[in-house]
Amino acid sequence: MNSNKRRENILKLLINSNFPIKGSDIADEFKVSRQVIVQDIALLRAKGNKIIATPNGYIVINNKKSKLERTIVSVHENHKDIKEELNIIVDLGGKILDVIVEHPVYGEIKGQLMISSRKDIDVFINKMKENNAYPLSTLTEGVHIHTIEVPNENIFKEIKDKLKEKNFLLE
Repeated sequence: MNSNKRRENILKLLINSNFPIKGSDIADEFKVSRQVIVQDIALLRAKGNKIIATPNGYIVINNKKSKLERTIVSVHENHKDIKEELNIIVDLGGKILDVIVEHPVYGEIKGQLMISSRKDIDVFINKMKENNAYPLSTLTEGVHIHTIEVPNENIFKEIKDKLKEKNFLLE
């Protein structure tokens, strides 16, 4: 299969998936190295395809949104609180799209999360531990912003109320 055809098929695979797909799984599917997939994804992005890399793999952003995107500003500092905050959001029907911090030198730093289940949360927390990685919020004394996707305003209010109750919401 030539490289243009492979890229076309990679894009179709990502568009048709409701979940992120790991680069190594795509590489296995097309019998190429993961580095070839990284390059293919970069070229697909350069052509305007909205592909993002998440901790769980690549996904195409769908512009047809039936759900609402809202932001919350949170504050906490340890892994236990991170897990509890994220669990609250997904348990009440939200999806955590990203985490953003405002750095004094670099400005806005954004990490794509795409977390929609407790399993995704466990994978995220375990990756941080395995890699001795620190959350972005350590750069801002625990303050961070999440963009979350919710089915409706009532769910968003419920999420905010529960986060406020746990003292995670900064208002």
